[in-house]
Amino acid sequence: MKLFKLLLVLMLAGIIACQQKTEQKAEETTGQKDSVQLKALLSNYHDERLQFYPLEATFAGDNRYNDTLPNNISQQYLNKLEAFYSKYKNQLQELDRGQLSENEQMSYDILMWECDINLESFKYPTHLTPIDQFWSLHISMGQLASGAGAQPFKTVEDYNNWLKRLDDFTIWCDTAIANMKEGVKTGWVLPKSLTAKVIPQMADLDHGPVNEHLFYSPINLLPEEFSDEDKKQLTEKYQIVLEDKVIPTFKRLHDFLKNEYLPACRETAGAHALPNGEEYYAFRIKQYTTTTKSADEIFELGKSEVARLLSEMEKVKEQVGFEGDIMAFFEHVRARKELMPFTSPDQVITHFNEIHERMKPQLKELFDLVPKTPFEVRRTEAFREASASAEYNPGSLDGTRPGIFYVPIPDVSKYNLFSDESLFLHEAIPGHHYQISLQQENENLPEFRRTLWYSAYGEGWALYSESLGKELGLYTDPYQYFGMLSAEMHRAIRLVVDAGMHAKGWTREQAIQYSLENEAESKESITSEIERYMAMPGQALSYKMGQLKIIELRNKAEQALGDKFDIKEFHNKVLESGCVPLAVLEKKIDRWIAE
Repeated sequence: MKLFKLLLVLMLAGIIACQQKTEQKAEETTGQKDSVQLKALLSNYHDERLQFYPLEATFAGDNRYNDTLPNNISQQYLNKLEAFYSKYKNQLQELDRGQLSENEQMSYDILMWECDINLESFKYPTHLTPIDQFWSLHISMGQLASGAGAQPFKTVEDYNNWLKRLDDFTIWCDTAIANMKEGVKTGWVLPKSLTAKVIPQMADLDHGPVNEHLFYSPINLLPEEFSDEDKKQLTEKYQIVLEDKVIPTFKRLHDFLKNEYLPACRETAGAHALPNGEEYYAFRIKQYTTTTKSADEIFELGKSEVARLLSEMEKVKEQVGFEGDIMAFFEHVRARKELMPFTSPDQVITHFNEIHERMKPQLKELFDLVPKTPFEVRRTEAFREASASAEYNPGSLDGTRPGIFYVPIPDVSKYNLFSDESLFLHEAIPGHHYQISLQQENENLPEFRRTLWYSAYGEGWALYSESLGKELGLYTDPYQYFGMLSAEMHRAIRLVVDAGMHAKGWTREQAIQYSLENEAESKESITSEIERYMAMPGQALSYKMGQLKIIELRNKAEQALGDKFDIKEFHNKVLESGCVPLAVLEKKIDRWIAE
């Protein structure tokens, strides 16, 4: 009897073990199936998405779509784009996230965020304000038309691709005029001061002579190896397109903006004045900070950061022996002749390259992930220099086109270098150039994540990079350290003035005055910045929100790991996954600390 019971127990154990193995195999099969499906989904998403955003492909060095420019402000395009994001959200929801690996779960979460935030954006008729002075298609096209940007001009096909893209651009411009007319009817219009800045940009491009026009630049760069016949044909084509299409298009835009649109624009500065403006600004906060913070929370955080940084600035003022108040010190920094030593724009470019050379030995102490993509400092193109900020343009995915740090130098005699070290750390190395190039070069990421951009992460990393100056052997001059404090103050002020204008009814002039009272930038520079925030509600919040999160995560890791903390490894962990929403980054660092 005992033997029978023993055999029965063994039989039952065998059956249970067999069932468990079967279930485990079934789970593994399900997990493998979900993994395979996700990989295919991500690949399809990336390829299909580029057809909606072909300029992104061009900037990434993917030349498949260089001859197209979708009319992305037409209702037909917007309907297709909404269907695109709905389709991929539905496909994602069919997968079991729990069966995916850690990296796959991150891709799942990022794509779900992309679908959700884009689907939410369709509530707001931003296509009715398609043109502004800072970040608009006519500016991107001007950069590409220079022949020195991302659009290649190496083959005859390249030259013909650009002509096709110009045809699409003229269609886009006519749609822009129609949309702005609709915006006038519904109250969805730009502030007057922004339109006033766009009009001169159009005036620069609305006339000949053709051979002196910015969009004629590629003809001045015709490769020597082209045949005489090709050169002749291309020259004639470009002359005809400029005379018959491009110049008349800019003339129509200029006349419409000046005579019809400007008088209909609003006097208010903030998004709150738009139809459904409060809800729209809350959405923009979520979009740009990847958080659920309210405008009130951000406004108060900004004021506390401004107060903290002012106290740090007072210490520098005492260090250099300046006896006036902080406002007088700001004016002293703005006007100090020793901080404006340049007589030619080339000297400014050389100065930035010297900063790079000075910090190279220390970079290897903080980073062991270094991009292969080359890097250059260039002066901003003349047509947009007057209203441009310093900026970084990424290199191509294959590294053949360098990352470019553009520096506007509209008047070299007034160029003040007091914040140049922090500016280089932010826009160039180890800021945007390291972060974006490493992301683009990382073949372990799915394609759609290699060119993904979240302002809170990307700008947050760049602002965090400014805080590394002393560790990199910079900020030995108190004025350069003050420049770093000023740059951080500039971003703290953004929290106050952006939320102030877009949620609390502040005027443009109130925002300018608040900035003048708390930072050393010139009034011209501050005015340009405030108008940038007016054009892009919420974007200016992303810098400080992202920086504070990365600093918080570094402090948490240092406290938790003690002697085991490795700054290079921390930077690896932050950078290796590319741009991610801040909540996704925090989960990743928490897992690293726990492991």
